[in-house]
Amino acid sequence: MIETFMKALYESIVEENLELYKNIYETTKVTPKTDVYWKQAIDMYNSLSDENKKILMRIIKQTMIDTISNTLGVIDGSSTLKDCLAEPKCYLNSIETDGELQEYFLAFIEENEDYPIHFKI
Repeated sequence: MIETFMKALYESIVEENLELYKNIYETTKVTPKTDVYWKQAIDMYNSLSDENKKILMRIIKQTMIDTISNTLGVIDGSSTLKDCLAEPKCYLNSIETDGELQEYFLAFIEENEDYPIHFKI
């Protein structure tokens, strides 16, 4: 059950949203009514080479993966929130997840060769 949840989490948040972002960047027509932020983002994307567009999408993908992982760590209790003493618990189909959501998610990512991404800065 938890493996199915991790796969659904990944597919619904990472894969679907990555396609959505790519579609937005590649198909949105900038008009005078386009929000300034989106105009700047689309202009930047359009200025990139095809290779750099792929790199940008990979950065966005890795950011989503890291954000999900961090959020699951907070829910698990392995990561803390600044100035927050709340102790969250998560249940899947009435079964406690035993603070292992982040671990299961990262294992799923590793099995699918999406993590870790090594960037040279």
